[in-house]
Amino acid sequence: MNMKDYDFLSDSTEQTTTRFVTFVTPSLKRFDLAILSTNRFYGKKLVTDMMFGRSAVLGPDDLEEEGVLESVFRINEEEAAELAQFLTLVLGAVNFTD
Repeated sequence: MNMKDYDFLSDSTEQTTTRFVTFVTPSLKRFDLAILSTNRFYGKKLVTDMMFGRSAVLGPDDLEEEGVLESVFRINEEEAAELAQFLTLVLGAVNFTD
C-alpha cells in the first residue's frame, strides 16, 4: 500500500505540551497520567492513563458529569472523586480559539 491509497480526512502537526505526573490518592490508588495540551480540542486536554492505556479529552465541564471518569478510566466512584479533585487543579478553564 502507498500513501495515495489512503483517504485522509485530516493530517496536521502541531507543537504540544505534555505533563507527566504520577501520584497516589488518599485511598492509595496510584495514577500515572500524561496530560497533553493542544489547540486541537477547543481548550480541553487529552488525559491518558499510562498504566492501562485509556484516554479521554477532558475539560472542567466533564469532571462535573456523573460517571464520566468511572466509565473512561474504569475506576470506582471514590477513585473517580479523588481523580476529579486532582484534574480540577490541572485542567483549567476551557478557552475557545479559532
